[in-house]
Order: sequence, then C-alpha cells, then structure tokens
Amino acid sequence: MSSSATRLFTSESVSMGHPDKVSDQISDAILDAMLADDPRSRVACETLCCTGLVVVAGEITTNTYVSIPDLVREVIRDIGYTSGEMRFDADSCGVMVALNKQSNDIAMGVDKEGAGDQGMMFGYACNETPEFMPLAIQLSHRLVERQAQVRREGIIPGLRPDAKSQVTVEYENGKPVRIDTVVLSTQHDANWNERQKQLQDEVKRHIIDPVLGEWKNPAVTHWINPTGRFEIGGPHGDTGLTGRKIIVDTYGGMGRHGGGAFSGKDPTKVDRSAAYMARYIAKNVVAAGLADRCEVQLSYAIGVAKPTSVYVDCFGTNKTDEGKISRVIGELFPLTPRGIIEHLKLRSPIYSPTARHGHFGRAPYEGQYFDRVARANKGQKLEFFTWEKTDKAEALRKACS
Repeated sequence: MSSSATRLFTSESVSMGHPDKVSDQISDAILDAMLADDPRSRVACETLCCTGLVVVAGEITTNTYVSIPDLVREVIRDIGYTSGEMRFDADSCGVMVALNKQSNDIAMGVDKEGAGDQGMMFGYACNETPEFMPLAIQLSHRLVERQAQVRREGIIPGLRPDAKSQVTVEYENGKPVRIDTVVLSTQHDANWNERQKQLQDEVKRHIIDPVLGEWKNPAVTHWINPTGRFEIGGPHGDTGLTGRKIIVDTYGGMGRHGGGAFSGKDPTKVDRSAAYMARYIAKNVVAAGLADRCEVQLSYAIGVAKPTSVYVDCFGTNKTDEGKISRVIGELFPLTPRGIIEHLKLRSPIYSPTARHGHFGRAPYEGQYFDRVARANKGQKLEFFTWEKTDKAEALRKACS
C-alpha cells in the first residue's frame, strides 16, 4: 500500500455457519479426532456440503478409527444447524464418505521427512493492531465471532448461524485513521422478515458497536442485511467446500497467501505448517520492532526437507537491513517440515478452533476443545495457536542490533 496517499482498503470474513466454513470445520474435526489417537496420521480431508448432504473425501492414512458420520453430525450440531426449518440440520442430512490412503509416491517423500508437496507459503504481520494483524480483517473476524456469541446467548433471538462481515478502513500515509464502511449480513428466522429495521438496530447495538469500540464514529456507513432479508442461508442457500476461503483464513488481502488451503491437512503438508511458521516469523519481526510491516515467503519441493527459498519483505518499514533480518531468521527459526512441526507442536489435535474466525490474530492459549478430543488426549491440556507467540522477538532484536 502506498504511504503517500489516502486509500480505502476492504477485507471480509464469514461466520462459523457459512457453508464453506461448515466444510472447513468438518475437515478439521476429522483431522483432530485422528491426531488425538494417532499423532502421525496423514490426513488430507475435503468436505462438500449442500442441501441435505455432506460428502467427505480425501486421502487418509492412520492407525485409529473415527466414526466420520457421527463426527460430522456432532460438528453440524455444535455450529447450530439443529432444526429442519433451516433445511440443513445435523439429524436429517445424509453423510457420504469416500476416503483412500495417501499415495505411496507422496508417502515416500514424507517418510524421509521432506515436504509433502511443492509450493510457496506466505506469512504477514503489521503493527496496526495489538494482534499484529491488518485492521480490516481483524475487525471483520471479530464481527462474525460476536454474531456467533450473540446468537448462542440469545441476546438477539432468532439469529441463525450463517453470516458475513466486511470492513473498509481509510488509510493516510500508510496508517489506518478511520473506519469508512461496515457490512454485516446475518441469517435469521422468519419472524424478522417484516421487521428488518428493528433487526438492523439490534445488530448495530449488540454486534457492530461493541466490536468497533474506539473505532466507532458517526461517519461510518452501515449496511446491515442490505438485501432486505436473509432467512435462507447455510448449506441450503449455497454449497460449501473446504478451502474456499483462503483470503479470509489469512490476511484479508493485505498480505499475500499461497495457493494451498489449510483445513483438513495434517502438519506434514507445508501448505499449512509452513504458512503457520511464516506468520510466526513475520509476527516476531514486527514485535521485535525491526519493521512496521513484514511479509515472509517460504517455498518447498516435494520430498525435500530444506526450503528452496526464504524471502523477507518489510515494504520499506524496516529499521535494520533486510538482508541481516533474513540471515538471523535462518539462524533462529527451524524451517524444515520436521523442525516446524516440533517447534510449533503441530502433531496435537489443535486445529478445530482455527476453522472458524481466522487462523491468525488469535491469542495463544492452553485448553481443551471437544470433549472427545480431551478424552482421547487423556485430559492433557493442548496448546493452541502456538504460531501466534512472540517468544522470539527479544532474540531477534538482540541478533539484529
């Protein structure tokens, strides 16, 4: 983004009930259930959902057994699709399973601890927010997260799981100065069809205003359910597919992303693990005060452990030489698939929470997710979002001083 002009930049997010995110959550729940009992499971799980049907397909090699139809229904029920009135619900939908083992040709490369595929992965961080995320995507995520909270707690009765948000931020000289526009569309039951003005007021009061906080101002343009109603939604309103919301999962378009999606993939797939490491590196660079913005690219060849390239771009905001930052990164961060997995503790069943409300900009924490995962994991605490830690910032600062 140019630092010498006033610009508007927009990012969007989608809720846990959006059909694409329903698919992501099912895929990651299957991954978690397998990792909980067999941490070395190889999983590449894709999900499609539409009216009355969920299809699970992919390549899985594991020493455990998971009742996938039961798990699919558990996830759908947890999201909130529990009534036949929505024309897609946990109890009545059909579930089809078409899974094969991982190809031996791919397994040969992974077995010798090389990358599971070729490709390039990006990580990004900036100092616009305390989470080191771009403001537009961070607010967009929090809006749909708040919509889910308001729905589940019954603060606004009659809301349904599907929702989308969009935030436009005004920048001056490369810095965010004002929220220009907020768009929020939330699914609802039939009782709100003729009371959209009241619903808009409730949504602004209970969802938008609390999220905007200090960014709230009278000049913000609000578009709330701009079509006039949103009763039909979820997988009945649109087909969902795993991995179709990559720009939502990453940086809302402010930072680049690779071609591979995250959900449903075990950490031997560098599409996921290397993207998490690239974010971890970029966040620590910015947290160390070495730059205001940082983007890291890692690239890999299938079956090869070391990355084929490491690229750092601070967009002219760096406080020290980028070449020096790159050299220090190579010294401080493990960049082989095995090194990434071990450092970020990625063989644990920690992925279901990433499939809703963003993979990045989340606080690292210890806890238990689904009861079934906690049971399989023998009640041990799990570390979530380890790639969001800034524990390397001080070492980076010292090494680059």
